[in-house]
Amino acid sequence: MAQQAVPVRGARLGRAAGATGGGATVHGVVLLLPGGEPVSTRRLSPVTAAAARPLARRLAREGRHDGLVAHVVHYRYRGWNGSSSHPVEDARWAADEAVRRYGDVPVCLAGTDMGARAALRAADHPAVNSVLALAPWLPERETQDCPDPVKQLTGRRVLLVHGTNDERTDPELSYRLAERAKKVNRDVCRFEVHTDGHALSQHRPEVLALATDFVLGALFARGFSRPVADALAAPPPLGLRMPLAAGFGASLRH
Repeated sequence: MAQQAVPVRGARLGRAAGATGGGATVHGVVLLLPGGEPVSTRRLSPVTAAAARPLARRLAREGRHDGLVAHVVHYRYRGWNGSSSHPVEDARWAADEAVRRYGDVPVCLAGTDMGARAALRAADHPAVNSVLALAPWLPERETQDCPDPVKQLTGRRVLLVHGTNDERTDPELSYRLAERAKKVNRDVCRFEVHTDGHALSQHRPEVLALATDFVLGALFARGFSRPVADALAAPPPLGLRMPLAAGFGASLRH
């Protein structure tokens, strides 16, 4: 009996949120890249994918009048898997798919944990104009022996956000990466969320407000609120160690 070929597993985009109704015109896309594991060839966990949806819905709601669509990217595998860097390939595929569906529109890659590293790596896709990296996972040994590249960030707006009490991903490593990136791209800034952990849950409203302001400003040239504009303009180390304080969300309203 002939054996059936095992279908090749592919990445996919989750259900669109945002400007997708009848007659709606899409003017920008944000792709949410969830976290994952260092090594695994299993499918992305549904729980991990679901964790990215609140930010996707928030961005879609706030950007609906601008024509924003948000998708959560479902990776082929839940692991980074060493030099294979599977989530980076999937992020680039997702940007290609966004262009295929919506045309020549700007794309923001917004990642958390492993997804943040993938977003930073895949920023060289021609449709990508901005990157939001929340609590990025940057393995210390790889960072020291073979630092993550930063040249692909040139010409992109880049925001990193990291909790100072993060015990899962080292905030000092994201600072070092941001410091190198700032040398090749002035449009890089980084906010520190004092006393917050990996999930950035203690100051969640402020983090969401910051992320929303950055994504909409980068995609639609709205102009950033003063805290974000000041952080982008400030030289290191201020522009890379900008504190995110409680009540910060109110100051981000245009």
